[in-house]
Amino acid sequence: MQFKVIGFLLCAALAGCGGEDDPSKAETHAVKLSSSDHRLAKDLFGHVSTASKQNAESFGSYAKGCVGGAVQLPETGPTWQAMRLSRNRNWGQPILIDYLKDLSRKAAAQPGWEGLYIGDMSQPRGGPMLTGHASHQIGLDADIWMRAPKHLMLTVNDREHISSISMRKSAGAFVNDEWTEQHHNILKAAASDPRVARIFVFPGAKVQMCKDEKGDRAWLNKIRPWYGHHYHFHVRLNCPKGDKSCVNQAPPPKGDGCADAQDWVNNILNPPPPKPKDPNAPKPQPKAPITLATLPSQCSAVLSSR
Repeated sequence: MQFKVIGFLLCAALAGCGGEDDPSKAETHAVKLSSSDHRLAKDLFGHVSTASKQNAESFGSYAKGCVGGAVQLPETGPTWQAMRLSRNRNWGQPILIDYLKDLSRKAAAQPGWEGLYIGDMSQPRGGPMLTGHASHQIGLDADIWMRAPKHLMLTVNDREHISSISMRKSAGAFVNDEWTEQHHNILKAAASDPRVARIFVFPGAKVQMCKDEKGDRAWLNKIRPWYGHHYHFHVRLNCPKGDKSCVNQAPPPKGDGCADAQDWVNNILNPPPPKPKDPNAPKPQPKAPITLATLPSQCSAVLSSR
């Protein structure tokens, strides 16, 4: 648990972990890889402005893959607005587009909410991004702002400059006064959808939901504590049925996960002492960047499709 604390407090100091996510250590790569192109994948995928003309399909895992035939979420709909349009990250698998539209309608039924502000999804062809996320690579992840939309008439310029609202207090150990019953209800609706694999949110929010939920608690299993995620919550969908090249993350442990979330909170409030350094321990090596060669081989075809 100590590594969680150190990482979480560092993120708190940086006001939210701009590099975000990604708790996908349990993922394995089951797709044949290319071995010929060592260009940085983020430079290749980060500058493509349109989706590939292919059938919708995800290749690889959430933090190491790409997406063919992605669909763009319309900039504005009856119950949503896509934010930060200059990033061109409002793309995803059709199943993600449908999910976000469904959830936005449920959010619009909550008092004080006109729908949802949708943050980063994926790039037009997925893959690693130039900045920010480690995941969001296969068209099945989306960030949803914690800010309640009072109206859905934001201009393009508004969407570049308006910010979401933080829900955390005490470095994420608790929710603050901005947290409402509506946040609980929207997250419950988001996690109760069978298309969802998991939802990432800061530890204090998970603990608060555990305290407040008086009915069915099964949905809490999919709410997972993670660094940052106090301005938005991060939805991750399961691989679509029949999508054989998509690698699911291991399912969450059984149970509601409330005790684990409380451990995160306890360690935020009372961090354990750091372990003494071993002078003979090898120095940690920086993580190798993702190149086209280390992505699934299908990603070359995704890039070259016109």
